Amino acid sequence: MNFQKTYNAMELKTTKGDLIIEGPITSKQLASLEFHEDLVAFRPPVQQHKALVEIANLPEGRIIIARDRDTIVGYVTYLYPDPLERWSQGSMEDLIELGAIEVIPKFRGASVGKNLLRVSMMDDAMEDYIIITTEYYWHWDLKGTGLNVWEYRKVMEKMMNAGGLEWYATDDPEISSHPANCLMARMGKRVNPDSIQQFDRLRFMNRFMY
Repeated sequence: MNFQKTYNAMELKTTKGDLIIEGPITSKQLASLEFHEDLVAFRPPVQQHKALVEIANLPEGRIIIARDRDTIVGYVTYLYPDPLERWSQGSMEDLIELGAIEVIPKFRGASVGKNLLRVSMMDDAMEDYIIITTEYYWHWDLKGTGLNVWEYRKVMEKMMNAGGLEWYATDDPEISSHPANCLMARMGKRVNPDSIQQFDRLRFMNRFMY
């Protein structure tokens, strides 16, 4: 697989200040920037900053960031699915996962998430991939946003739609364990039909099990 990465950037004006949304950025660039202390959704900020630097070092790893001067205030990650997930079982070189997306509370509601996804898809190389995301309600900041599960799901779907990701059915047990959980995906224009068939088989692995 040719892991080509073409840098793109845009300026986003918000009522809380102007942000630069850019990427994919290198591990060296990531390490040189501050990581906002409110980026706590997945790990303590210091640990998550380190994890992002490691992802950026992977051949397929892509990190798009939103920064306020020299401080990262939002990001989205792309990498191969976790080996423990069914999505890795096909060993598909052209399937990558939107693993995490996070924006600090100060800039929520300013379309930062949507624009992180838009900048991600500006890279023509993304047309070579099936991009998936698995959304689980237990990862959502329901308390911080004051939204219920269904309101949050609606916001999440609209944000993912901005990057061209759409809802896909699946019999994955973890996703099926709650009706708000979902699988979303974007098919790149150059993905071959065999890969799409393989993805469909991964979506419905339990179809013939009794």
